[in-house]
Amino acid sequence: MSFELPSRSGPRPTTTDCAPHEQVSQNSPPEIHAEFKRRAFELPFVERRPSGISVPGAEALVLPHAHACGPREAFMIGREFAHVHPGYDGSSHLMLPLPVVEELIAKGWGESHPMARQGVIPANAVMAFAPRDEAEIDVMLRVLHTSWGFARGKLANPAPIQIHG
Repeated sequence: MSFELPSRSGPRPTTTDCAPHEQVSQNSPPEIHAEFKRRAFELPFVERRPSGISVPGAEALVLPHAHACGPREAFMIGREFAHVHPGYDGSSHLMLPLPVVEELIAKGWGESHPMARQGVIPANAVMAFAPRDEAEIDVMLRVLHTSWGFARGKLANPAPIQIHG
């Protein structure tokens, strides 16, 4: 799989190291958060629902049964493959193929979920940092589009994932 991101500028944002896993600095301006969400929920077949696993106010991207053809590790819970946190945070959690996880982290666009680092949830569960401007919306939509393709069964995960629980 070929997936390359530009390097994210500036220092990493501050995040919590436990659940709920939240971004506490470098959050999106309100208009950037609203635009990111508007465009995120335009993905074909995506249903917008309250997250089944995140904080109140988080909005999930859920695929209908007929389109949720990806492997088990492409989903957080049910057919929810990603969710966007409320505006005070602005980050997203999503499931990605492992090579994309490595690229996301290496280029500074996100981090592993703390529960993934502890081996409680799959290693391909990540936080993508909140976009700070229009250009970063485009990068985050590219990452989200990859998660969507993974959940639809359009992308392979070249390495086995240990599913816990």
